[in-house]
Amino acid sequence: MAQQVANVWWGMFAFATLVLVAVSAIWIYALARKPRKTSDEDAIRINRRWVIGGGIVLPSLSIIVLLIFGIPTGRSMMPLPVEGEQPLKVEVTGHQWWWEVHYPDSGVTTANQLIIPAGRLVDVQVSSADVIHSFWIPRLGGKMDMLPGRTNVIRIQAGHTGVFHGQCSEFCGLQHTHMKLHVEAMEQADFDGWIAARENLRFTAGAPGEAGQVFDDRCGQCHRVAGLSEGGRAPDLTDLATRPSLGAGVIDNDSEGLRRWLREHKDLKFGNAMPSHDDIPPQTLDQMADWLETLAP
Repeated sequence: MAQQVANVWWGMFAFATLVLVAVSAIWIYALARKPRKTSDEDAIRINRRWVIGGGIVLPSLSIIVLLIFGIPTGRSMMPLPVEGEQPLKVEVTGHQWWWEVHYPDSGVTTANQLIIPAGRLVDVQVSSADVIHSFWIPRLGGKMDMLPGRTNVIRIQAGHTGVFHGQCSEFCGLQHTHMKLHVEAMEQADFDGWIAARENLRFTAGAPGEAGQVFDDRCGQCHRVAGLSEGGRAPDLTDLATRPSLGAGVIDNDSEGLRRWLREHKDLKFGNAMPSHDDIPPQTLDQMADWLETLAP
């Protein structure tokens, strides 16, 4: 879709440039040429030619050419599935300020990352849990508002494998700019493996020592970890260790970044709903970080 939009833009730009050059050349010629005597009848005839040619014929032809070029492009921006192939369905819910991503066919839920198969149509069903957000992946084209109580659908397709940047494009509060979405297109076989690894993922061992008690009393009330907690108010942590960033793109998800996020999340992303951990001993947070790094297929 993004490629089609780019084609339309460049086509209109080239056409507008051609018209500008032609009109400018005629204008310069009219200013530079020497005056000549013309009878009233010739003047009326010339004026009529310019009115009909320049005021009716030229704009009509221009619009027809643009429509011939633009209408098929517009129709192809919503590609139809190949016969027998159904688009992949993904449900994306916007929160202040993070993304909940759910694959209904497999029951897999993740957060702040959208993994899709390259070359396959994907119907993204978008909605919001609080205020108005907007789903936008610039390199895949198109935007779609995410409204509370309403589900909209946007169809996307990645023409090749790669990593793409997604962003909320509707101002939604203090951390609107820090509501980023990691989008990755994989080969179909790799995508199938990614889904399969998470489809029946369950954990039986919680965090050790004091960290386990803190998680049960606090974290598990809002965060879900399959097999251990069912919190639904905050990002699902079941595959946390495999995600590239924390806080919807605020900081890299590595050993140092994870520990810094646990200690400084209020400073790194002011206004986020997670309570401060100032009363938790640093060694307990380190235990928590060690355990969170094991949450992976």
